[in-house]
Amino acid sequence: MSPDPRPAVIGRRLQEVRRIVAVTGGKGGIGKSMVAACLALCLARRGGRVGLLDLDFTGPCAHLFLGLDLGFPAENAGLVPAEQRGIRFMSIAHFAGAEPVSLRGVDVSSALVELLAVVRWGALDYLVIDLPPGLGDTLLDAVRLLQRGEYLAVATASAVVVATVERTLRLLRKVEAPVLGVIENMRRAPSGAVAGLAAAAGVPFWGSLPFDPHLEEALGRPEAMAATQACTALDRIAARYLLP
Repeated sequence: MSPDPRPAVIGRRLQEVRRIVAVTGGKGGIGKSMVAACLALCLARRGGRVGLLDLDFTGPCAHLFLGLDLGFPAENAGLVPAEQRGIRFMSIAHFAGAEPVSLRGVDVSSALVELLAVVRWGALDYLVIDLPPGLGDTLLDAVRLLQRGEYLAVATASAVVVATVERTLRLLRKVEAPVLGVIENMRRAPSGAVAGLAAAAGVPFWGSLPFDPHLEEALGRPEAMAATQACTALDRIAARYLLP
């Protein structure tokens, strides 16, 4: 059997991307997709050339934050990302729509490799990636295939979430993947749980995003999203840690 040529193609597809920031956390329901979408929005509003890739094959939702109506992407020597507010976007939802995507084992890895190999991102300052929950195939494949990937972990102060994100950070350390830092999301009251998690893992604590009851009503309206307390706080964090 001849070797799969697609991993080599992925490197060429991403060669004009300056930084790859993969948002992870290991646990569902912690607002990871919101952080990824708002981070892309904040970076684009500050003048960056930004892409957003949703790698959650079972529950893709990053497009909902940007208000994108997804159809099959255009093709031109590869797939051309959709664009919204200066953000180039790609997701399995382009192909599946509202239908569930039932993949397991090797099919998950093959779908990930195929998506990374066919998308034409072009020149970007940042490619933000929304990783799915869990510590399985997609995370491990992302570490293997995105050789310049940097990982940003999202956590809440919940003891269950802290324990899960701790395992995520241990896995990333084990595979020698660079971790940018940890962000606390949906903070309701002062707590040192997430800062303590970051300190114990030896990675920077980037700060906290407040619980924002207005996020839901801003869903799908990028300008309204950018004005929410959560996105405003994230914009300050991005300016401190990611801008040149």
